[in-house]
Amino acid sequence: MLATIQHNNQAIEVDLSKPIDISIPLTNTDENPIAWYIEKPVIEPVIFGDWIGKVSEGKSSTNFNNIFFNPHGHGTHTECLGHITREFYSVNQSLKQFIFLAELISVVPEMQGGDLVITLDNISTALDVILKLGVPKEALIIRTLPNFKIKKSLKYSNTNPPYLNEDAALFIRESGIQHLLIDLPSVDKEHDERKLLAHKAFWNVTDVNNLNAEARLNCTITEMIFVADEVKDGGYLLNLQIASFENDASPSKPVLYAILND
Repeated sequence: MLATIQHNNQAIEVDLSKPIDISIPLTNTDENPIAWYIEKPVIEPVIFGDWIGKVSEGKSSTNFNNIFFNPHGHGTHTECLGHITREFYSVNQSLKQFIFLAELISVVPEMQGGDLVITLDNISTALDVILKLGVPKEALIIRTLPNFKIKKSLKYSNTNPPYLNEDAALFIRESGIQHLLIDLPSVDKEHDERKLLAHKAFWNVTDVNNLNAEARLNCTITEMIFVADEVKDGGYLLNLQIASFENDASPSKPVLYAILND
């Protein structure tokens, strides 16, 4: 299913029959990743008296489940700046376009003060060629190395995972990146004394109580993705799919397509 898409004055050829899903499925098993000190998701049939919404129980013609989960703690999710502001902002209102030119980079976080940190040097080195070519990219996808498959089921709470340095987040913003995707539970340090430096730098939020005019309302951060090793660094067409939740964050399904004429 080959398609040619005109995007930012570029003709981009992609094969729509070969999507690369970089989301992590949400399950109610121990295979589900978890962050922020919560329990695993709950997926269970509705029960009314002796009626159970499960075909295999023999009392219903349909499967009829309730699902209880937290978008930030239970898997791949996309968030807007409403995640950190006093005033409510919805990702469903912030994200109105869903197709972007994206760059996938792989970085090895550096040890700094006992933490593994994605540094400015990590990001600037990985983006150096792209920036010199002047090729505009709207989204940046960061894959951290080593890239163990266990990322898809890790229990992150109280493990101090790697995070993005404030200077690196600022550089990403100043490079024109509008949508940041990363394979970690947060761009910020797990215990950071409520500073949220990388979130604020990327969204250009200087006042969470009275949002500054320069804040980037239409930009998003997607966390807890997984990019398999066989997916090579480079340019892709990104389809960033979210559920239509009026919330600061939504579970999401980012899908990549290799650019055939890149």
